[in-house]
Amino acid sequence: MAYQRGSLKKVRRKEGETWVLRYRVTNPDGRRVENVTPIGLVRQFPKDKDAWREADRLGLGIRINDTPTPCRASFHFLAEHYLKADFGADSVRPKSENTISHVEHIVRAYLVPRFGNEIAEDIKPLDIQRWFKSLSEKDGLAWTTIAKMRGVMSRVYKVGILHEHVQKNPVLHVETRSKTDYKAIVITPAQTLAILKALPSSLHSTLVLTCAATALRASEILALRWRDVLWNEGRIRISKRWAQGKDGATKTEASDGYVPLHLVLAAHLRMWREQSPYPKDGDFVFPSLKARGIVPLSASIFVADHLRPAAKKNGVDIEDGQRFGLHNLRHSLSNWLVNKAKVEPKTVQGILRHTKIQTTLDLYTQDDGDETRAAQGEYLAALGVATQMVQ
Repeated sequence: MAYQRGSLKKVRRKEGETWVLRYRVTNPDGRRVENVTPIGLVRQFPKDKDAWREADRLGLGIRINDTPTPCRASFHFLAEHYLKADFGADSVRPKSENTISHVEHIVRAYLVPRFGNEIAEDIKPLDIQRWFKSLSEKDGLAWTTIAKMRGVMSRVYKVGILHEHVQKNPVLHVETRSKTDYKAIVITPAQTLAILKALPSSLHSTLVLTCAATALRASEILALRWRDVLWNEGRIRISKRWAQGKDGATKTEASDGYVPLHLVLAAHLRMWREQSPYPKDGDFVFPSLKARGIVPLSASIFVADHLRPAAKKNGVDIEDGQRFGLHNLRHSLSNWLVNKAKVEPKTVQGILRHTKIQTTLDLYTQDDGDETRAAQGEYLAALGVATQMVQ
């Protein structure tokens, strides 16, 4: 059974011109005939994209594909049904733009091409496991990526069971490996200072310094506006991240919060604001000068054109094809605080805003705002930036 989206049509009704969704249904005699479901008045939804948005809000994409009679659903049908049900108006847990895009890629680039034409309930666990193994051995995919595929595929079946399209989930019996071979490159404060000195632009050097001292994720630091820098409170507000060319929700609930703003870092940010052509409260802290401040600078372009070359030039051992970017500064701060400064793990967890302390270290202690600022200050002092800037 193919998954249908339907089509829009305007019809004249007593209450006014109305959008309806046209789709096919199966009669008791087995014939496929057209049916329509009203969406709303054209004056309320003037453009077809508005009507489609309302149809999605009403969950019509799911309803027109639901069938009250038992059927042998294909995996393609099940997968498309999942994308509508789990990301639509009926979703219990809202997903970020990044998550939606990532999951859709897994479903449409991997799962559907492999299993789309098969009956969902006929797919065997061993076939799934052998396919996952081939993705690792033949296609070179990391097991952590394959583990994410397994999670998405299992979710496809879980939603299918919820809506009574299938009765079992073969993915439950499938094994994958979740351990990653990736090891982040960690750099020392001396190497970071050398990189800072190699960056001629104040925009770039302040970006690296801020990232190194706060351990912000690249998407979080790009989303910063000047209003987020709370000078009098000694902290920076993190409430969003820059993803898919717009503001989005933070990665986790724990990520929505604050990071410390030490006086040394504040002094460097003030100096950059005085030079920046976009210093207003609503402007990006690290804007794209090429785009006239409408959007933040591109992290990938900055890393490729400036950060990575500066790091390699100053002795950081980066092999061709090896990952190195702003996120390595986050790893480096965490490593230095725990192993060199011997900062309490709970304090490090507070800076990194991890949901669970196990992610930082398998220890526990109390988080304190003064301690996080003091810890950041120790790092900035080790970095060698000018403490005399603080009056």
